[in-house]
Amino acid sequence: MRPVYIIAARRSAVASRNGAFRNVELHDLAAPVIATALKDAGLRPGPVDEVMFGNALYGGGNPARLAALAAGIPESIPALTIDTQCCAGLDAIMLAASCISSGEAEVVVAGGVESFSRSPLRFVRPSAPNEMPREYSRPPFTPWADRDPDMIEAAGLLAEELGISRVEQEGFAVESHRTALRTDHRDEIVLVARLQRDEFSRKLDAGVCARLPALAGDPGHAVTAATTAVEADAAAAVVVVSEEVASRHSGPKLRILGGQRGGGNPEQPGLAPITAAQTLLRRHGVPPGDLARAEIMEAFAIQAMACVNGLGLDSGIVNVGGGALSRGHPIGASGAILAVRLFHELKHQPARSLGLAAIAAAGGLGSALLVSASA
Repeated sequence: MRPVYIIAARRSAVASRNGAFRNVELHDLAAPVIATALKDAGLRPGPVDEVMFGNALYGGGNPARLAALAAGIPESIPALTIDTQCCAGLDAIMLAASCISSGEAEVVVAGGVESFSRSPLRFVRPSAPNEMPREYSRPPFTPWADRDPDMIEAAGLLAEELGISRVEQEGFAVESHRTALRTDHRDEIVLVARLQRDEFSRKLDAGVCARLPALAGDPGHAVTAATTAVEADAAAAVVVVSEEVASRHSGPKLRILGGQRGGGNPEQPGLAPITAAQTLLRRHGVPPGDLARAEIMEAFAIQAMACVNGLGLDSGIVNVGGGALSRGHPIGASGAILAVRLFHELKHQPARSLGLAAIAAAGGLGSALLVSASA
């Protein structure tokens, strides 16, 4: 199997639903990110074998193809959209790496894009002439209604089960915002709709958190708006290439050492990345203490804390530039944003420094990616 590298990584800012990107169509959100990533890679214009993007809310079609065409990629180049919900953006990168490793491709643009603001309305088709269409907010994630919990309810139950208090969760959220505000993200963000900073990041403190009503869970372990990532719009893309292409690139690069997808209990989706990441690290003989950086998805504070604790990670290396609690959660793009953040964090670390990205998805899915900074 051939070595695989990421030689460029870019994203848009993350905007809250109906915020700065409320009128930006999905392909127009992704196109400048793709184009800029290719320019950074020295491949604009240049050879691309395929575009692979994750997306969860578009409602059908193939938004990766629209984004590729809008970015100026030739019509002869295919594009593929995958939907594994929150894992989709990271899964697209892992799929791209597999294609490069196997020799099927030399250059793949991979990532994710999501727009809550422009997502289509979704309805269940009537089954009888006298029925009306019924709108729904999300599809089922298991075939069993009694094992398909609302994500907020699942987070509340997880906090109770693990004994992680509301105050501890709020402290994690406050730190996410604090580190986001002190981090300069301009190297990774592409200007879209005049927005070049993550819209939601703010000064959050314990007093504000304490005043928020509980959304789920018992009072001592409650999940609140502060400890839940907001619905958001964003796009992220990385350029995944073979060793031969990477050798011609003089800029920073990451070697993709491996990826792992896994499944777990649908009633505890927040725990699924732990097994995936443990399997991945064990396969490559990497103790958690050898990691220089880790990007762990913060769909909920409790979910991120469970992963950090379950993997035995040093909190000082986790989400050092803030996480989704301070950015927002653009579902299909969130995993790709983790990879972009790793790229820009590890380029400042010594060669061979290791980084991990991990994310959970509804239905009990988890994905993890292991990378190494390259000289």
